[in-house]
Amino acid sequence: MLNAAKTNGEFLTRREHNVPRGVVTAHPIVVARAQGAHIWDVEGRRYLDFVGGIGVLNVGHNHPRVVAAVTDQLTKVSHTAFQVAAYEPYIALAERLNLLVGKGESYKSIFLTSGAEAVENAIKIARGHTNRSGIAAFRGGFHGRTLLGVSLTGMSQPYKQNFGPFAGDIHHTPFPDDYRGVSVDDALAALDELFATQIAPDRVAAIIIEPVQGDGGFLPAPPSFMQALRQLTERHGIVLIADEIQTGFGRTGKLFGFEHSGIQPDLVTVAKSLAGGLPLSGVVGRTAIMDAPLPGGLGGTYGGNALACAAAHGVLDAFELDGLCERAAALGEQLGAGLERLAAAYPAIGTVRGLGFMRAIEFVTDKASKTSDADTAQKVLDKAREDGLLVIKCGVHRNIVRFLAPLVTSDADLAAALDILEGALKATTR
Repeated sequence: MLNAAKTNGEFLTRREHNVPRGVVTAHPIVVARAQGAHIWDVEGRRYLDFVGGIGVLNVGHNHPRVVAAVTDQLTKVSHTAFQVAAYEPYIALAERLNLLVGKGESYKSIFLTSGAEAVENAIKIARGHTNRSGIAAFRGGFHGRTLLGVSLTGMSQPYKQNFGPFAGDIHHTPFPDDYRGVSVDDALAALDELFATQIAPDRVAAIIIEPVQGDGGFLPAPPSFMQALRQLTERHGIVLIADEIQTGFGRTGKLFGFEHSGIQPDLVTVAKSLAGGLPLSGVVGRTAIMDAPLPGGLGGTYGGNALACAAAHGVLDAFELDGLCERAAALGEQLGAGLERLAAAYPAIGTVRGLGFMRAIEFVTDKASKTSDADTAQKVLDKAREDGLLVIKCGVHRNIVRFLAPLVTSDADLAAALDILEGALKATTR
């Protein structure tokens, strides 16, 4: 039952008493409504939303195609559980994604609810196909908050805490990061060392990789690294899983991040912007691999909910009809140029990186030592919010501010966001 609270403070007091502290809320505001690239809090203040539900709203808040699709589906079927009785939105969505990911090859799709579920099922499928147990993942990677997701995630805090013991036979190696002196050759040599000293490649079921590390700091995997992984996995019969949960659906300027490398993964995990804000995830993969689990081995009560599948059709329609990938590429160029200009003027910014409209700035105490500066990142984030711009942090040391604005952001809103960011830098770093 709703009560008469009317201010952010009143709602947040209720939150403190009723929601556990383990659920962190980055900004001390309570949202009342949203549209496009804007949100309004309960006190009526408008903000530029450059978080987008952590990469969930690539098509923007309440996109008309998504709203129309869900509204129509509400009058038909909301839920049956696909394991009980099938429905067209699920089947048709599988057909569309199989074509988009498979590019003419035979692919199949399963739909679930959260990104972590997609990752968990991709690992199950890979193990079922190969009859192997080993998984290779990367330091700085993020793959969810379930026990297996946290086990795959390549950073300790805040995700692992005292939640162990963690899932076994998971191995982490370095991810390329030129800024921190980790080259592609270094990363590949580390994988070779892993295979020589810890687990033979013929016991590895899968390698899972984000084409751009998300929570780890918006580090793009160089095309040469992705291509080398594809060759390595094919040589050893290892399933290559592209975790596209944050990079997928136009974020990088292409529909999927792996497309920048010209490779074809065996399995692709999708979620976040797949359904424009409704809970939907999936695994899309080669038919021979996807069919490895026996009947009953895959599924979930809410997986592929009819309303969420309808929303996903609205999202895909927007990409097909509204040129959102091209828009993402153009916005990414503008944002990248703006951030580079700020980095040249403010020494607290050590580097700018990203791909497409998935950009970030890393804060350091000085450019020579490159010592991570999480405190300054937080101060910039807080000041930006005070001035009407919402952003969040990422990175193993939480010293990186990331930008995940909707792809429908206007040029004027992007310019305004850069102005607010510069004001925050001026107020906190000089």
